[in-house]
Amino acid sequence: MFLEKINSPQDLRQLKLEELPQLALEIRQLMTEVVSASGGHLASSLGATELIIALHYCLNTPLDKIIFDVGHQAYAHKILTGRSKNFSTLRQYQGISGFPSKDESSFDVFTTGHSSSAISLALGLVCARDQLPPQERFRVVAVIGDGSLSGGLCFEGLNNTGHLKKDILVILNTNELSIAPNVGAISTYLNKIISLPVYNRFKESLEHFLNRRGERGSRLLKLANKFEEGLKNLFIPGMLFEELGFRYFGPFDGHNINLLTHSLKNILSIKGPRIMHVVTKKGKGYFPAENDPVRFHGTGPFDIQSGASLAKESAQKTYTEAFSQKLVELSARDNKIVAVTAAMPEGTGLDKFRDKYPERFFDVGIAEAHAVCFAAGLAKGALKPVLAVYSTFLQRAYDQIIEDVALQELGVVFCVDRAGIVGEDGVTHQGIFDLSFLNTVPNLVIMAPKDGEELGQMLEFSLQLNKPVAIRYPRGRVPGWQLKISKLELGKAEVLKEGKDFAVIALGSMVVMAAEALEILKKDGLNGTLINGRFAKPQDKQLFKDISKKTKYIFTVEEGIIEGGFGTGVEDAIAQQVIKLGLPCAFIPHGKRELLLDKYGLTAQGIAAKIKSVIWLR
Repeated sequence: MFLEKINSPQDLRQLKLEELPQLALEIRQLMTEVVSASGGHLASSLGATELIIALHYCLNTPLDKIIFDVGHQAYAHKILTGRSKNFSTLRQYQGISGFPSKDESSFDVFTTGHSSSAISLALGLVCARDQLPPQERFRVVAVIGDGSLSGGLCFEGLNNTGHLKKDILVILNTNELSIAPNVGAISTYLNKIISLPVYNRFKESLEHFLNRRGERGSRLLKLANKFEEGLKNLFIPGMLFEELGFRYFGPFDGHNINLLTHSLKNILSIKGPRIMHVVTKKGKGYFPAENDPVRFHGTGPFDIQSGASLAKESAQKTYTEAFSQKLVELSARDNKIVAVTAAMPEGTGLDKFRDKYPERFFDVGIAEAHAVCFAAGLAKGALKPVLAVYSTFLQRAYDQIIEDVALQELGVVFCVDRAGIVGEDGVTHQGIFDLSFLNTVPNLVIMAPKDGEELGQMLEFSLQLNKPVAIRYPRGRVPGWQLKISKLELGKAEVLKEGKDFAVIALGSMVVMAAEALEILKKDGLNGTLINGRFAKPQDKQLFKDISKKTKYIFTVEEGIIEGGFGTGVEDAIAQQVIKLGLPCAFIPHGKRELLLDKYGLTAQGIAAKIKSVIWLR
């Protein structure tokens, strides 16, 4: 057993090269055991195991910096950097984060969780490094996946890096290309030649010699470079990167640890912008994940022998399933309805629509800003686009929401999934900011359903409005407690219960929580009014003003940050103090959704306790 002796990359570098495959096996075993119990991003991390071992083996981390794009492939990195003994706490409250975290380890340069930013972050770090004295400088490596390349930010970083000619290495890890056609004998041999130090010393000397020979030397140098590029182009699919100013090496078999380490050492010795392309297999080493990498990209607990999910069956649908079912139903009656996703068809429930209406389904890749602009174009062409997107990822398209949808007054429906506390994915994925940042956008209607039936009603209503609309709904199952449903009217709230002692105006997922809180308070002799806010924008100002005349205690409850949120709008509308219950303007840590709701007082018991404390203290 090698893994139990490794507490840092320094320990890793004491191993012999021939011992590294056994270490990879042990790391994969640990990852699979832990994720089978806790859930997590397994397939990507299994696929990147040898690559991460090779990086720490060849670099002097933490002095040298590795920046992971997204970070869902970084479990081996965590295990090798002093966190193997606590790895069983993965994604648990106050345990190991599922993504790189700057607060967790000096080896995690940035806290990451969103795509396509690694090259830009790395380039900024490189430019800062170059201001240091030579003896304090370090190497910087950005690790990106093929999904990263679908984001425009990635190409902005590539373009700027190639222009500045800085000393930086980008590792491109792809898993959608077949290894066999590209990583053949000629390609491997050619890459060995062009990455060898002796070849590159010769090339630099030749360039220096020819540059001193004036115009004729310059022409000869261009001819030599064209010959090398032409030779590489015969065997290697890297000319795009060469044109952007990078030297391209690869593709390499990402599971051949011997080849990776030898090639990486050579490539690290070369100066300037470099791309090292490795091809890996998602789920490598665990057959169920190899066979179904989509399900094991982000998985809940599973049986380690069979790979079968351990999730308990429930009669209650999730909000995502309720949305998916209603969209398919509505689309059968209206062929102008189209669906858009940014590489999340399964996560958002659009896979059912895709399978039923493939010609009306568009997956634009990890490119949310493009998705919003694209949807605007669809709407301008008299279609009815529904863009299903996680709340945390909608943040990436804020400018496009304002400029290309709201300003144009186009009928794009944003179905904002995972709004509120998401849970184990942590700070980079909690969907707690959307109410506040969307509230500032003119012409935008914002709704939040109290249950699955109202979600369907809101979707149908939105598609008839021909306005920009956002419908936000949480992760998890729709509540079993069904409250009454009344007809939707734009900007109108719904009175669910009347009482004399106080009023609670709740939004979305918090309506049922508030209803349960009122039942608890009845036992203490307190009777309150309960209002389903329904619309965060426009709000039912007249109703709220009328309620404020009947009681001095008005509470708002929302699953989002309080600052600039739903409660702030209510307070502005009635021009009197409102007791606002919600989340702090802070980054919420990872942990189970139920635990975090309880921590921040957004359970029935927490809401009841807050109401009692305010009324009885006053």
